[in-house]
Amino acid sequence: MIKVLVVDDSAFMRKAISTMLDKDPGIKVVGTARDGAEGLELVRKLDPDVVTMDIEMPKMDGLTALRHIMMESPRPVLMVSSLTTEGAEATLKAMELGAVDFIPKQLSKVSLDIIKIEKDLIARVKTVAARKMRHVAPVRPAARQVVTPVRRSSSTPTGRPKRDVVAIGVSTGGPPVVQKILSSLPADFPASIIIAQHMPAAFTGPFAKRLDGVSQISVKEAEPGDVLKPGHAFVAPGGRHIILDQKVSRVDVVVTDDPPGELYKPSANVMISSMAEAVGRRGLGVILTGMGADGCEGIRDLKAKGGRAIAQSDSTCVVYGMPKAIVDENLADEIVDLDDLAESIVANLYK
Repeated sequence: MIKVLVVDDSAFMRKAISTMLDKDPGIKVVGTARDGAEGLELVRKLDPDVVTMDIEMPKMDGLTALRHIMMESPRPVLMVSSLTTEGAEATLKAMELGAVDFIPKQLSKVSLDIIKIEKDLIARVKTVAARKMRHVAPVRPAARQVVTPVRRSSSTPTGRPKRDVVAIGVSTGGPPVVQKILSSLPADFPASIIIAQHMPAAFTGPFAKRLDGVSQISVKEAEPGDVLKPGHAFVAPGGRHIILDQKVSRVDVVVTDDPPGELYKPSANVMISSMAEAVGRRGLGVILTGMGADGCEGIRDLKAKGGRAIAQSDSTCVVYGMPKAIVDENLADEIVDLDDLAESIVANLYK
């Protein structure tokens, strides 16, 4: 039985989240709290397996309560986030502090899609509860973070790399992982990067801006007219796909709604398959923490064209779903711990 504590200053939200979770026989909402201070007291008293935490609350806000939980007795915390720029920035901050995932506030409102909403919420709670706290340690705030970019080792060839496009597919628990990788890359990183992070449309712009602020390479949310350049990274907009289009002397980044039937938008499969088609063996696929198997078919297409693939290790994933899929299919050339991923990406450009 998974014990869940729901912390939210809205009585409606507390009731809505509790009602959905209690429908699953494997989950029990053991308590609710109206603010962070009360929530912290109940964490100490009830020892829940998972906490859902609102961000904006009186007395003690969600970020402050999250800091206390991570210092005193770390456990999986799901943030309840509004789909606004301010909500996105606060949620990304929460994930730096150790939150494993977030629940968009609209998930808790009555809608015609309530069955899917319940399934998503229950699946997230079950997944993070099963992983306990086997996830990335909280990242220090970006403004105070000091990162030493990786250097090419003496054994790494110099000159023009064999691979000059890197595609990163990532989902649950991804923002701090992507931040750690990109902030560790050198300013002269000789490849372009495209990123499909499962995230709402309101979040991908602030996410890209945050990455750009802590990285020596340039990072932006992809938009029509973008062209791949070494040392530049492009984040797929939430709710849309990005694909690559090889021209005579350049590779365009295309933002599109097609194909419309994909489970995830952006889709790592769509992005990586397009990379395989556009640049073939020049592509390097990187599959990071996330639920499900998005990216597996794309990596299969990439490998068929002579590209390479890296999977994040089980022990450093919040959720070992997406990387596990390519490992189980024997598609990963390397399985790498988070701390070594930036260095591995640089080295694999020359393999």
